[in-house]
Amino acid sequence: MKFITAVHTDVGIKKKTNQDSALIMEAETDIGNILLVVICDGMGGLSKGEVASSALIKAFSEWFNKELPIAVASGLSHQVIFNAFGNIAFDMNARIASYGMRCGTSLGTTVVAMLFAQGRYYIMNIGDSRVYKMSDTIYQLTKDQTFIQREIDLGRMTPEEASVSERRNVLLQCVGASDVINPDFYSEEVKPGDCYLLCCDGFRHVVAPHEFFERMNSQMLSDEKTMKDTLIYFTELNKSRRETDNITAILVRVD
Repeated sequence: MKFITAVHTDVGIKKKTNQDSALIMEAETDIGNILLVVICDGMGGLSKGEVASSALIKAFSEWFNKELPIAVASGLSHQVIFNAFGNIAFDMNARIASYGMRCGTSLGTTVVAMLFAQGRYYIMNIGDSRVYKMSDTIYQLTKDQTFIQREIDLGRMTPEEASVSERRNVLLQCVGASDVINPDFYSEEVKPGDCYLLCCDGFRHVVAPHEFFERMNSQMLSDEKTMKDTLIYFTELNKSRRETDNITAILVRVD
């Protein structure tokens, strides 16, 4: 597999600091190209959210450089990848919480991590950052770990009610601020022409999925410049619609 990627991040129209962090790493290996993309959204309501998000990004980067080559040599599997992702999340949850206790503050971050290897993707999600797939239409691959998503699942709230709920941003868990975290894992085959969008919640609160698909289908996302320009377009669209959060997104095209 070959990949084309683009990333864009913006502090937005209200916040003084950008608490989002993003990572793109690619390597040529004996089993083919491997791509890791990660977005972490530091908790906007908690102080030092950028510390939490950048610390988790650093942990994924170190794993990719130091441990992934060993895993490739010994045999890369679902279990190996998801165990590694889970261990990173559990370890950093404890480390970030400990840092917060020492500093007398609370901090945390969402994480959505996606690894492409051997014709498949592997996703870990904690919080409400998302992954979408664009092929013949747009699919949301991850499920938000939020209060409103739980209420929707239980039939106590409609999607329309959820979109205007005052508790729209209440997370059920995040890395660093939860006593117990339970990551969601996803895996599926990929094929040439598939495009994937990873984004924090600030990128998609005020933009509908069909609007994404109009400009992010595989026919339009043919090169890195177009992909980058598309991310900038939607970032500015979010800002024009008065989105107040930080805004970060990554695009991946499989060729």
